[in-house]
Amino acid sequence: MREKVQQLGGFMAHMIIPNLGAFIAWGLITAFFIPTGWTPNETLAKLVGPMIVYLLPILIGFAGGKLVYDVRGGVVGAAATMGVIVGTDVPMFIGAMIMGPLAGYLIKKLDELWEERIPIGFELLVNNFSAGILAAILAIIGNLLIGPVVEGLSNALGAGVQVLIDNRMLPLAHLFIEPAKVLFLNNAINHGILAPLGVAQAQETGRSVLFMLETNPGPGLGVLLAFWFAGKGMVKESAPGAIIIHFFGGIHEIFFPYILAHPVMIIAQIVGGMAATLWFIITGAGLVATPSPGSIFAYLAVTPPGQHFSVLVGILIAAVVSFAAGTFILKIYPVKDVESEEELDEAAARHDSGEMATTS
Repeated sequence: MREKVQQLGGFMAHMIIPNLGAFIAWGLITAFFIPTGWTPNETLAKLVGPMIVYLLPILIGFAGGKLVYDVRGGVVGAAATMGVIVGTDVPMFIGAMIMGPLAGYLIKKLDELWEERIPIGFELLVNNFSAGILAAILAIIGNLLIGPVVEGLSNALGAGVQVLIDNRMLPLAHLFIEPAKVLFLNNAINHGILAPLGVAQAQETGRSVLFMLETNPGPGLGVLLAFWFAGKGMVKESAPGAIIIHFFGGIHEIFFPYILAHPVMIIAQIVGGMAATLWFIITGAGLVATPSPGSIFAYLAVTPPGQHFSVLVGILIAAVVSFAAGTFILKIYPVKDVESEEELDEAAARHDSGEMATTS
């Protein structure tokens, strides 16, 4: 079972890690040019939405298809991913990780079906039309079926957060918040659920702990530090830059691909968030408003007088706990090293021979 989990995690990593450069590019553009960024620019900020909604999922879909069946599988995977993108209102990274490998697998089997049956001179025509027809069918299936299912899962996670808040079980809320964040639902949870409740609470007490549940940069900092110190390959080398964007720039989305590449690390994110929230509850800490973006500087700006010690210690606790848990996890389940196209080709070969689990 452990081997199968590692194989599945490794396959997912080979879809995410080669695209980290694009994620970092998006993170830099977001950190600088959004209205609450370092150098707001209305024109350049228009890049943020299309990149996270279209570019990044399509890159993941292409990588997933290419792993299974080289560039041909990648092209069909990218086209099929458009179906789940258009069919939902949330960034469809999970949908891309489903459609990419599925498309690559199906086009491979389709080619094998008539590999030696195509008349001479018709190879290009048959290959192009078969790929196009399959991509169109998969895009329709993704739009009508896969996308809504993934979106329903995302909405269920948001509803779970609301239930825990209503029942005063705040530390357990991270069981829903952190997985939902990794699905890029952080803004929906923060601004759609936590912020309105926090505003009502702050009007009565002058501060609210709800503003810190999703925005705490500590857990993400700890996870990135764990990847830096205990990871290897591309994740290790890119982690320091991601730390700067995450902790000082407040763009938490920059560490989501790292967890998607090694899903078991969500445990470190969860325990770090739970530890910090427990500390906040014990000390009565809170913020006067939602920090936006969720950087350490924004935290300091909305921390009420007399609360800085409790708030900063809570962030430190989250980082330390997440780092310790993440390092331990990486020692048991090491992240797959992805540094070159040759390694991707080797991974695809292992996948074809049955050594790596497929997704469908």
